[in-house]
This record gives sequence, C-alpha cells and structure tokens, in this order.
Amino acid sequence: MDASRKPIVVVGSINMDLVARTPTIPLAGQTLIGTGFDTTPGGKGANQAVAAARLGYPVAMVGRVGEDVFGQALVDNLAAAGVDTDAVERVPGPSGVAPILVADNGENSIVVVPGANGLVTPGVVDSHAALLRSAGMVLCQLELPLETVVRTLALCAGAGVPVMLDPAPAAPLPEAIFAQVAWFTPNETEAALYVGPGLPPEDAARQLLARGLQGVVLKRGGEGAYVALADGRAAWVPAFKVQAIDTVGAGDCFNGAFAVALLEGHDPFAAARFASAAAAISVTRRGAQASMPTRAEVEAFLAEHA
Repeated sequence: MDASRKPIVVVGSINMDLVARTPTIPLAGQTLIGTGFDTTPGGKGANQAVAAARLGYPVAMVGRVGEDVFGQALVDNLAAAGVDTDAVERVPGPSGVAPILVADNGENSIVVVPGANGLVTPGVVDSHAALLRSAGMVLCQLELPLETVVRTLALCAGAGVPVMLDPAPAAPLPEAIFAQVAWFTPNETEAALYVGPGLPPEDAARQLLARGLQGVVLKRGGEGAYVALADGRAAWVPAFKVQAIDTVGAGDCFNGAFAVALLEGHDPFAAARFASAAAAISVTRRGAQASMPTRAEVEAFLAEHA
C-alpha cells in the first residue's frame, strides 16, 4: 500500500450478487421469464472499496466472507481490483449473497442475505483498530450489524478519523452517532427515514445537519446530488445525462469516488462532480464492481463533458 497517502479503509459487507435480468420488476405473486443471469461480486462495502481502488487510491477492506464456493472468489476479486485484503477473514458458513432483479429500464430490486457479514462483530473492528486509526477516511454502510457500525464510528471519533456513512439499507440510528459522522450520504428513500417523506432536499439537508453531521450528500439519481455543509455552504451538483442500463452499485461508486476526491484535496462540490462522473459511467455498464470506472475513464468523461 502507498505509504505516502493515508488509505481509505472500508468496514463493510462483501457479497456475491445473483443478478437476474427481467423486463420489469415483478409484482407480488407475479412470475416473469428472465432474460439473463450472472453471478458478480457485490456488497456495498466491497463495491465502495473497488470503486476507490479502481481510481488508483490505496484502499483496505475490513470484513468477512464464508468458507463456501463464493468466499475465495470474493477475496480474489477485491485483490485484483487493488484492494488490500489482509483484514478480510474467512469464517465457517456461507458468504453474504444478494439476489438482484434488474429491469430493462435499469431499475432494480435487491434482497441482501448477510451470511458472513453478520459475523463482523465489534470485536473484529477492535482487532483492526490500528488500521482504522491509520486511515485518511473510513467508509461504512448498514449491511453489517448496527453495533459494529457504532463501534467503528466511536473508534474513529476517538482517533480523529473522518467517517463517511452510507445509511443503506436505511435503519434507525442512535442519535449520538450523527455527531461522529463527517459525511452522511443517503438517497431519497433513505433520507425519508430520518427526516420524513416529501421534504425538499434543501430542507432535508438542514434537518440532518441540525443533528450534528458535518456534511450531507443527498443522492437523487438523475436529478444529481445536493451537497450541504455544517458551515452553511450548499449547492446542487447536477447529474450527467447518460443512457442507464444498470443502476446497481451506482451509489457505491459515487461514495468511493467522492472519498477519493476529498482525500486528494478537492472541495466537496468539485468532489461530488468527480463522483457523479464516476457514477454516470457505472450505470452504462452491467454489474456492481464490474461497472466501476478507472481514473483515466473518469478524467476522459469529465473532459468530454467540460
């Protein structure tokens, strides 16, 4: 790992995505004939780690996979993308899996089965405390046990390490942890759990910041992202217009790229534009980690859309 730059450390889920393509997302009780099927590495934590690593930034992953047929393949895939996997442990039982339906219009429906991710305990975080303390930023999501996320935030707060928390899948959070989060990055549905439905993004961001957060990015898909800081600065960062074929992992791609750009010294609004470009590229490709762009691809895309 590049010792000259503090790494991004991702504490999160590592899954194998079981992706079925279908004309539309089926209704309850409805059976459809699918048009394709793939197994592809996923998990919000692993997706974010690969997104950052593909951009050439040093990344380490803390997590667990099972001793099933998927476990070694998941570790190998992370390593191939440039992610340090020394803190990824194999444990008895199944790896995490996520059956995913992807419709022709790019919409998706996902069920996450935690498997080994459910065994990432606070003790696992403590065993890698030195790695977390060495980080430039730690990325968390909510596909691990909540007590593990809470422990990660407390450890990072004590070490002065900023944390980006992607509250997905959305779940109630202890009020005390908001003050320990540097960047809170919900999408529209997730934000509604914390501020109520129907609020304009500007009002939602204000309510979230009032709970002690340092920065908020409200990810709004094709509308773009609303970035708001505790110091009062706020702005919309518009999305790039592309033909989406698969939105799985796009939010994770945004988070990984946003963290990279912030750690490279960009202001939050420029960082969000960089992240939006990375996410725009990702939705034009199938798969979660398979869709994550390289640094050269993002820079070429930005030059083309200057």
